Amino acid sequence: MKLLTIGLLALTTIAAAQPAKPPAPAKTTLTWYGHAAFRIETPTGKTILVDPWFGNPKNPTAKDDVKSIKADLILVTHGHGDHIGDALEIGARTKAKLVATADLGKAIVASGYPKDLFAMETGGNFGGTVSALDGDVMITFVPAVHSSTVGDGPKATPGGNPGGFVIAVKNGPTFYHTGDTDVFGDMAQIGKFARIDYMLACIGGHYTMDPVRAAEAVRLVKPKQVVPMHYGTFPALKGTPAELAAAMKKAGARAKILNLEIGKPLAL
Repeated sequence: MKLLTIGLLALTTIAAAQPAKPPAPAKTTLTWYGHAAFRIETPTGKTILVDPWFGNPKNPTAKDDVKSIKADLILVTHGHGDHIGDALEIGARTKAKLVATADLGKAIVASGYPKDLFAMETGGNFGGTVSALDGDVMITFVPAVHSSTVGDGPKATPGGNPGGFVIAVKNGPTFYHTGDTDVFGDMAQIGKFARIDYMLACIGGHYTMDPVRAAEAVRLVKPKQVVPMHYGTFPALKGTPAELAAAMKKAGARAKILNLEIGKPLAL
């Protein structure tokens, strides 16, 4: 009995001496809310919103999201209501800093975004990169082919040139949000300067590139995966992920298509 006790104590001592299994590393999560609205959660728990039109008709939890979603950064690609979306209300509530080109940021502030939340720190222009959230994310401004106006009617003001973002998350993936755009040859440079893990690509047509032109954009950028967006919100946005898949096969674009469910976070 004494030997058994000694043996058990020895095993307990050995077990205690073993290093504890390290916790699984935190992951980046991506959530689509319909149209061009996305939430990115970094491994450190920071929240980035891109084109936050949570009130779009495809989002069943729109009202709750606008009132409750947290944010540390709000990124806006260009000055249209379906992309500025709920930025003013969310920014005022969360005190999230605004990331936009200099001209667009000034126009959004003039329309009501808290002016102390947009400055040189998070404003930039194409080809420039800003470090945000204490180095947790690097955001590069890239061009797009579209238009940009803040507001409607006689009070509408120019919103600068439209664009997109390359969002590199520390210890996480790199995203390319195209904003609203047509395909253009210099998209190849985006893929040259950054290895894109997830390309969030508009495919609806009418106001942006359709699936055929989006497939060519994917071929140029060469992302690992492409997430279709900006389709189906309105009848005019007729492009579908299935059409994108067929067009990519024909164009020789090899990325995997990742179809997200609206409001369902995906750990990456």
